[in-house]
Amino acid sequence: MSRSPNGAAARRFWSRPDPSPELVFLWKMRAMAFRLPGNSADPWSKSPGGVLDYELAQETASALGRQGRALEAALKALAAFDANSHGPHDLKVRAALVASAAQALWQFVVQREACGLRDSGAMMRMYGVPAEVRDRMGVFPPGRP
Repeated sequence: MSRSPNGAAARRFWSRPDPSPELVFLWKMRAMAFRLPGNSADPWSKSPGGVLDYELAQETASALGRQGRALEAALKALAAFDANSHGPHDLKVRAALVASAAQALWQFVVQREACGLRDSGAMMRMYGVPAEVRDRMGVFPPGRP
């Protein structure tokens, strides 16, 4: 018996009492992937703009998912470093990891806002974003515009 690759994600999703807005958005976009716009088998016969809207919605949802996975990876790398770091020579490496996580957070928040998801506080609590990363969100390193 084979498991679906999304089985664990579905269990995590349904075990929460209140799903986050971005998960609801992604699930709606995923459901759209199985339906053509309109009732016609030929979407071009009714509205060529409908096909474009459909493709844009798919790309928006895909970009939101990519940014979310990048944020999770950056936060995981920072947490792993904090769990295994020893000594003061690690401060520069940690600062780079915090900057990377802050950049990923900033990009994810911008993408969420482009999708109409405005409540960043709930998202930051859900992802467990440390205050240090939140404070550096949107701050560029020296020499970078």
